[in-house]
Amino acid sequence: MAVTVNVMPRVAIIGCGLIGQKRAQNLPPGVVTVACDQDLKRAVRLAAQHPGCAATDSVEQAVYSAQVDVVMISTVNTALAPIARQALQAGRHVLVEKPVGVCVREIDELLELAARRGVQVRAGYNHRYHPAAIKAIELFRSGTLGEMMFVRGRYGQGGRLGYEKEWRAKPELSGGGELIDQGVHLIDLAGIFLGDFVHVEGHVARYYWDMPVEDNAFVSLRNAAGHTAWLHASCTEWKNLFSLEIYGRQGKLHWEGLGGSYGVERLTYYRMLPEMGPPETLIYEYPRGDQSWRLEMEEFFQDIRLARTPQPGLKEARAALAVVEKLYARAGR
Repeated sequence: MAVTVNVMPRVAIIGCGLIGQKRAQNLPPGVVTVACDQDLKRAVRLAAQHPGCAATDSVEQAVYSAQVDVVMISTVNTALAPIARQALQAGRHVLVEKPVGVCVREIDELLELAARRGVQVRAGYNHRYHPAAIKAIELFRSGTLGEMMFVRGRYGQGGRLGYEKEWRAKPELSGGGELIDQGVHLIDLAGIFLGDFVHVEGHVARYYWDMPVEDNAFVSLRNAAGHTAWLHASCTEWKNLFSLEIYGRQGKLHWEGLGGSYGVERLTYYRMLPEMGPPETLIYEYPRGDQSWRLEMEEFFQDIRLARTPQPGLKEARAALAVVEKLYARAGR
């Protein structure tokens, strides 16, 4: 049976690294009641920033704590689904970071268990909550772009010294390379505008980093109507880059930047004129920083209060991971 939440939920953070810290920093005071990490020192450091928060290295203690309504999971990829399963079995609502699992079978198990336990599960695709994404989705849903044609996306960073020794370079922890890391964000975003993809093509490659997973992924996806998403995820970009272009028959949107090293976030709206020629151009700039983590969690709390299925949830996470799984299978993994 799911816990009943009538006030601000009490949260356990499992995985107290960079992402777990981002989650905790964007929650109201007093909400984080348990910090859990297999490295107890990291849990203690996070707990010290939140009065009344307990630190533990026991997942069981975290998910079954009487002081916990919601579990937020930000571990290495291969631990995401197993810990989510434990949290669901305990009747907790769950926010689990992308990619949620490392194979579709894991997500199918979570779907069945969440339905049986009557809990809400949100997939942590925070890019949907960047201001440029929110505005792009608003314009898309207004119909101003007309019928969709295609999406073109690039997401790249350059790594850093020792990158090939980090957990993302170890398939037993990451489940794969750049495709399952940054690539799933592009797949998820493209799906908002084009829907389900029924044709999956592309390949993964290792060009630079000496590691057993790919450092580049090239993806071509088509929906049932033939509309295409053409995507490239890379950790050999050298200069960090994010670019998502959404093309309709009556206009185009171009989202550039994520703030910080990716450059100022902006959305450019190109509106086709009846006489064609140069389009009418409107630029939205968002220099105030990334609020996506806070907005995403606020919406999740609203999901819980309304007993509303989160979007993105397990269904959307499954769709993105199905693409990854097909391309990895073609690569012989």
